[in-house]
Amino acid sequence: MLVIDSVSKTFNPGTVNEKKALDNVSLTLEDGDFATIVGSNGAGKSTLFHAVTGNFFVDDGRIVLDGEDITYCKEHMRSKAIGHLFQDPLKGTAPHMTIEENMALAYLRASTKKHAYFSRISGNEKKKFREQLALLDMGLENRMKQPVGLLSGGQRQALTLLMATMVTPRLLLLDEHTAALDPATADKVLALTEKIIAERKITCLMVTHNMHQALSLGNRTLMMDGGRIVFHVSGEERKKLTIEDLLEQFKARAGKRLDNDRILLSK
Repeated sequence: MLVIDSVSKTFNPGTVNEKKALDNVSLTLEDGDFATIVGSNGAGKSTLFHAVTGNFFVDDGRIVLDGEDITYCKEHMRSKAIGHLFQDPLKGTAPHMTIEENMALAYLRASTKKHAYFSRISGNEKKKFREQLALLDMGLENRMKQPVGLLSGGQRQALTLLMATMVTPRLLLLDEHTAALDPATADKVLALTEKIIAERKITCLMVTHNMHQALSLGNRTLMMDGGRIVFHVSGEERKKLTIEDLLEQFKARAGKRLDNDRILLSK
């Protein structure tokens, strides 16, 4: 489904600010895989996502999605097949546009029709938007004409999740998408995330700072450090691991202890 083959990326090469953000990263996801990723700040987690979405072109290696080489495909073209949620609830929506208008843009963006952005949303499609909003159980189906900027962070993140999956993506990237929310809202958005992924069998990569989530969600766990995947576990081996085991594996593979306080305190 997703093949990341020997991908590397260096920013500001040849300068004092040179930074090797991805170092010969390889990863293969099967159709329907749900992999969680943990690692310290600067480990390369978000950079890996940006490489997949086309935020920049990689220096070496290739990226293949569902059999199609997208290594040098432009970002707006990849967005038709890839859903991407960020940690910041303010990203992913247009605050001055209404809920309905935001959903229409997301729907048309993922459309395979030529000149889709210039199409009109039908009454049946608006009805579908309303039905999907009702699933959030936040009352947003009755606020479709209101600007998104009036919503709370949790409501915006739930809406963004809905927008990213209303046309089922081939790949969903979740970059700590509940980290900025209060605990109750985060749990609600996470439960909604699991439900959508399970029902539609979406292939997913999720960055998390929560060690419990890293082992309990999905079917695979990755640990990154210094732009590399230092540990990758799945199946029965993963089921037997404890959080302490995961931390020991990181120390053994990375040659140092995990030093991210947010991750350590989430145990």
